[in-house]
Amino acid sequence: MSGKHWPPGTQCVAKHDHTKPKAQELAFRKGDVVTIIEAVEGKGSYRARHNETGQEGLLAASALRERGAIRVDPKLSLMPWFHGKISGVEAVQELQPPEDGLFLVRESVRHPGDYVLCVSFGKEVIHYRVVHEENTLSIDSQQYFSNLIDMIEHYMKEQGAICTKLVKPKPKTGMKSAEEELAKAGWLLNLQHLTLGDRIGQGEFGDVLQGEYMGQKVAVKNIKCDVTAQAFLAETAAMTKLRHKNLVCLRGVILHNGLYIVMEFMSKGNLVNFLRTRGRALVPTQQLLLFALDVAQGMDYLESKKLVHRDLAARNILISEENVAKVSDFGLARVNPKGADATLLPVKWTAPEALKHNKFSSKSDVWSYGILLWETFSFGRAPYPKLSLKEVTELLEQGYRMEPPEGCLPAVYALMKSCWELEPGKRPSFKKITEKLQKELKHLRDPPGPARGRWAQPAKPHRFGLFD
Repeated sequence: MSGKHWPPGTQCVAKHDHTKPKAQELAFRKGDVVTIIEAVEGKGSYRARHNETGQEGLLAASALRERGAIRVDPKLSLMPWFHGKISGVEAVQELQPPEDGLFLVRESVRHPGDYVLCVSFGKEVIHYRVVHEENTLSIDSQQYFSNLIDMIEHYMKEQGAICTKLVKPKPKTGMKSAEEELAKAGWLLNLQHLTLGDRIGQGEFGDVLQGEYMGQKVAVKNIKCDVTAQAFLAETAAMTKLRHKNLVCLRGVILHNGLYIVMEFMSKGNLVNFLRTRGRALVPTQQLLLFALDVAQGMDYLESKKLVHRDLAARNILISEENVAKVSDFGLARVNPKGADATLLPVKWTAPEALKHNKFSSKSDVWSYGILLWETFSFGRAPYPKLSLKEVTELLEQGYRMEPPEGCLPAVYALMKSCWELEPGKRPSFKKITEKLQKELKHLRDPPGPARGRWAQPAKPHRFGLFD
C-alpha cells in the first residue's frame, strides 16, 4: 500500500484526477480531500468518503497523499481583506480599477474602535461605517455580528443593507488568505458536513462542543473573537506538523463564525475527572503508570520537535475510549490574548524560572509533568492542598516540595522530585522519564521472586474494559 497505512478518519488529498470511475470506485479531482473509512485488504486501496460530495467508494492508495503541514507564517491571515489604519482616500486607491463587489475593511479614523467596509460599485467606492458596541458589530442596527469574519461571510451571501453582495476581497499587500492555504494543504473542512451537539467543555477562548464530521465523532472548539481566532491560526498551523498516538489529533479547521478547530473526540473526558469519578477502587496502580507513560511519550515527541507546551496539567490530558491518555492543547498553549501576563499563569503547575523570568522550555514542561504525576497518583486532587498561590511561590523558593500521595510507589515519588529540581538542567528529559516508567511498569508486572505475592493486580491487565 505504498508503504502507508492510514487509520479510519485520516484526511488525505488526491494526487491526480480520476473522473471516470468504474463500479464501486470514487470519482475525484486533483486536490480533493477524502476521509479514509477503511483499508481494503490485499488490494492496495481504501474505501473513502469525498469531503465535498459525501459520496463513498474505492480508490488506490497510490492516488493519495496525506495532508501537508501548513507553514507557520505571520502573513497567513483569516482576514486578508483587513487593511488596518488607512484613510478613506487610501482605501479608494486600493480598490482600483473599479470592480463591482471588490471590497476591503479598514479601521475608522474618525470613530476609533469602529470599522469601515469599503465596497467598489458602479465606478465608485462606498464607505459603510461598522459600529462596534457591546461586543457586536452592525452596519444598519438591524443585523448584528459577533466579529468581522462573520459579517463579511454574511454579506458575501446576501446583499442586505449594502449596495451589492461582496464578491472579491482586496488583500492587504503581502497578506495570504488562510482559507486558500488551508484548502490547498487539505485542512479546510466543509461546514455542511459538521453536526454540532452538546457542550462538553469550556475553555478560556470559547466552548468545546461534541459533534460529528463525516460520520466520525469529533470535539469542536469555536473561537468567535476574530483577533483571538487569528492568534490561534499560527498555533493550529503548528499542529498540522504533529502526529503521535499520545497527542490529540487535529482533524481540520472550518472558517465560519470565527474559527472552528475540529479535533478527535476523546470519550472519557479529561484525566482529572476520570480519576475523581472512579478513584482508587476502580483504577489500579498499573493503569496510573500507563497514563503517566502515555503522557511522557507524547511529551517526548513534542520535545523532539522542540515544542514547549507551557500548560501541561491533568486537565489538559484527555482519555480515549480505549483508556489511552493523550496530551491536548499542545499547539494552542502559547495563545494569550492579554499578552505575556504572569498573573494568568497556572502558578501551581508552572516552574519557578517560568514564573519569575518567563523562561519556558522543555525543562519547565518537565516541572509541570511532576505536578501532573502527583495529580495522577492522588486520583485527581488539586496540588498543594490548602495552600494559597502566594504561599506556594514562597515555600518553593525555600525548598519545599509536596509529600507523596497516599499509596504512591517510592520510585514514582522519586521521579516527581527529580522533575522538581530547582535548576532546570538537573531535571530529567522526557525520554529519560519514559524509560524510568517503562522500567517501573515491567517491575510491577513481573516483580522479583518473593515480592510476587504482594501484587493483587493481574499480571498483565490490558487497557480495555477496565472501567466500563
